[in-house]
Amino acid sequence: RKETIPSKKEEQDAFSKVKPIIKKIQDSIPHADAVIGGSGAKGTWLKTFDVDVFVMFHYKDYEKRSAELSDILGKALKKKFRSVQRLHGSRDYFRIADNGITFEVIPILKISKAAQAKNITDISPLHTKWVRKHKKLADEIRLTKHFCKANNLYGAESYIRGFSGYVCEILTIHHGSFLKLLKAAARWKEATVIDVAGYYRKKNVFLEMNRSKLVSPLIVIDPVQHDRNAAAALSPEKFSHFILKAGEFLSAPSIGFFREKSWDREELKKEHRGKKIVMIHLAPLEGKDDIVGSKMMKVYEFLEQQAGRHHFTALYSDWQWNRKDDASIAFVFGGKPLPPTIEREGPPLFARQHVEKFRKLHKEVFTRGKRLYAVEPRPYTVPEALFADALKDNYVKERTSGARIEVL
Repeated sequence: RKETIPSKKEEQDAFSKVKPIIKKIQDSIPHADAVIGGSGAKGTWLKTFDVDVFVMFHYKDYEKRSAELSDILGKALKKKFRSVQRLHGSRDYFRIADNGITFEVIPILKISKAAQAKNITDISPLHTKWVRKHKKLADEIRLTKHFCKANNLYGAESYIRGFSGYVCEILTIHHGSFLKLLKAAARWKEATVIDVAGYYRKKNVFLEMNRSKLVSPLIVIDPVQHDRNAAAALSPEKFSHFILKAGEFLSAPSIGFFREKSWDREELKKEHRGKKIVMIHLAPLEGKDDIVGSKMMKVYEFLEQQAGRHHFTALYSDWQWNRKDDASIAFVFGGKPLPPTIEREGPPLFARQHVEKFRKLHKEVFTRGKRLYAVEPRPYTVPEALFADALKDNYVKERTSGARIEVL
């Protein structure tokens, strides 16, 4: 708990740095209300957290000007801060750095009920209000978040597709504690429905809600917005991994489940002794983490496809990115190179026109049964040679600012 839950002093130190910046933002735009948002407002923040500031524009005055909020806020911030970065989202928001802290400043409409929202971000303060009703469970929620973060399960961004902070909050509140959540998760099946507010208690949610919102393996009904699945971004892989880790923790509880793991070269070599480990380091582009991360994830998927296409079977593969440094991809292959030649299947012998064309295309042709085959030099016998060429592809260059290979 000491590693997860901030002490009173840590809390005071953090907010003493945050308050002057919020005041500075407030001073820049007096006709709106600047307040801390996200986990900071809910009291569920971890020892390291991003600071969200919501700038709330009064509904009565700005209901019909929702599309202008980003422009209005952007002009105001530039008068008070030296560096203001505009980031694209469902409604554009801003990133500023001050006093050694990075803030994300989000313009929203100040609403009292979800139906008034003009944008999904408008509902965020309603989430805060709901979570704050259960502040006795704040430390239990922190344990859930820390557990997810340490096991690469935290975040709903497109390159992660895990458990968002809000979903962690809903699940912990629904079950009553971190431990009770893990015990329940160990029994989860696909299409498990969590409806903490009981909107669909006597109804079939699969008949009541839009099917497109129910494709995730876990359905978590938003307690402040009955027609929204808060876990819609959750992938089957992260769902299964959470169940696995919950079972492992319950079998043998350990502080290790709360410690973030990054690849250690010596540990990788020890774990995969006698195998070939190829690591690829990707330098991220500038921009919004979600977009930058998504592009690097596509590079990882591209390299996986290239390996499969050239008959390299990965015994293990994964990628990591901490949003600060370069991303790392790890592939583990068998230690031996592939044979120098590869056999290509040709047309059946009765297809004369195709047979003639096949013979012209290939030097070394032979017959097996009723079909032609050819023997060709294999383009790549070791995976690092394939990856070296793949990283020169425009597909990779457009999605990173650089890449390098390391063979362990």
